[in-house]
Amino acid sequence: MKQADVLIIGSGIAALQLVTHLNKDMNVIVLTKSSIGEGNSPYAQGGIAAALSPEDSPFHHYIDTLEAGRFTNRTDAVLHLTKEAPDIIRSLQQQGCTFDLTREGELLLGMEGSHSHKRIVHGGGDQTGKAIVECLRSHVGDHVSIMEDTMASSLLMDEDGACKGAQALGPDGTLQTFLASHTILATGGCGQLFSYTSNAASATGDGLALAYQAGAKLTDMEFIQFHPTLLYINGETKGLVSEAVRGEGGYLVNETGERIMEHVHPLKDLAPRHIVAQTIYNQMEDGHDVYVEISEISKFSERFPTVTRLCLEHGIPLEEGKIPVAPGAHFIMGGVETDLVGATSIPGLFAIGEVACTGIHGANRLASNSLLEGLVYGKRLAHHLPSIPTPKLHPITETYHPRPHKELPELRELQDRMMKGAGIVRTKEGLENLKQWLERFPLNLPSQYVGSAVSKEQLTLLFMLTTAKLITTSALSREESRGGHFRSDIPFEKKSWVDVHIHHELNKQKGDRDEYHQATALT
Repeated sequence: MKQADVLIIGSGIAALQLVTHLNKDMNVIVLTKSSIGEGNSPYAQGGIAAALSPEDSPFHHYIDTLEAGRFTNRTDAVLHLTKEAPDIIRSLQQQGCTFDLTREGELLLGMEGSHSHKRIVHGGGDQTGKAIVECLRSHVGDHVSIMEDTMASSLLMDEDGACKGAQALGPDGTLQTFLASHTILATGGCGQLFSYTSNAASATGDGLALAYQAGAKLTDMEFIQFHPTLLYINGETKGLVSEAVRGEGGYLVNETGERIMEHVHPLKDLAPRHIVAQTIYNQMEDGHDVYVEISEISKFSERFPTVTRLCLEHGIPLEEGKIPVAPGAHFIMGGVETDLVGATSIPGLFAIGEVACTGIHGANRLASNSLLEGLVYGKRLAHHLPSIPTPKLHPITETYHPRPHKELPELRELQDRMMKGAGIVRTKEGLENLKQWLERFPLNLPSQYVGSAVSKEQLTLLFMLTTAKLITTSALSREESRGGHFRSDIPFEKKSWVDVHIHHELNKQKGDRDEYHQATALT
């Protein structure tokens, strides 16, 4: 058994930002199920949105965020974020993070979809995530212990319902216990639930399932952002083609050369992501191939080295000026509900980064607000934790561990069914069929657990099933289309739903811990 002041589950940008700003006298343990250099963060091609130009302002950034989120956003959280964004950039520069500059030595600001001004800060062209991760890692102090290849399997709760740490499967599969005064989920998203995704292999919804099983409140799980442009070859997606490619002059065409966004939205190829993704989906359903036309972008390989490398690895001749693309799962706007410092509904438990639902993104995330959110909340929580009185460690009375059901689906079947039933275009019938199939696999959450009766692969699949159920139930409950949630049987927004948020919270009073609440629509 190990004990710490702060236990962080996850090792992406939000976690590293938290670590670098925590007091050095705090004992910190970081658990990461892969290694510190893996996950979505190092592979984030997009930049950080911040109002830095003279003609821009945090208020313009705020309005753009609300518009992209279809006005379901938590407005105070958005305004705080956009106001803090410029200082976040300056702080990273002071820490030694290198961003792309103009010839005059000023920050080079790019344009992305749904932004009204150039405000996207990049590092290494399309290697922003890597640049920030490397910078933050260099500031990790000796007070931090990083446990790699260690997968959290449950949160530890005391008799008062507070979180006191976690149990995890170590590198050899044995069960380890970590006690902590403060436990932080920074596990990222759940893109691997879908067969088409931009996400790293580790993005399997672990933190979402951990929080739900412990009794935390989750919100807005139906809102999944599907990135419009993933490299698409022989029916498979191979990686992200950054939206910044379209920001620099790329545009979408089908195999006939028709510009498919020309008459769809006033912003054309830089329309909100859900509109672009749905347009590409419809083109593909009609039998068309879709490409990003890049022939008008000068020095493409210098501006986009990651995209260039990805295309060359898969035999795409860039000299022809066309990159084949398809939409895929990219980001979940919902998650573990938190306040303005990352506190969840469970005392002692916090969530930051993509696993959290701060309310900032609403129904659809504005491009390049995700790295910003992780950086803002990581720093904010670091400053908040020392002000919390150190709680006493009461006896741990409950642990909730999954154990393998005698029959679990194949991973690929789950991904294909989620893509078909809860993907870019949804219907009531498709969601009901998906829900019925998911309910064939009870989660088997016993109140007491001894020993390690589950492998990491089985645990991952159980977490994915938990998250899939929450997404599917939420999507059934929201009887409209909004942002990342599109129902072709109800293909329009309803004014009556703009302030409605769908919450999930495990009913702990039930004897069968596999039971979960139907999503409840609350204003």
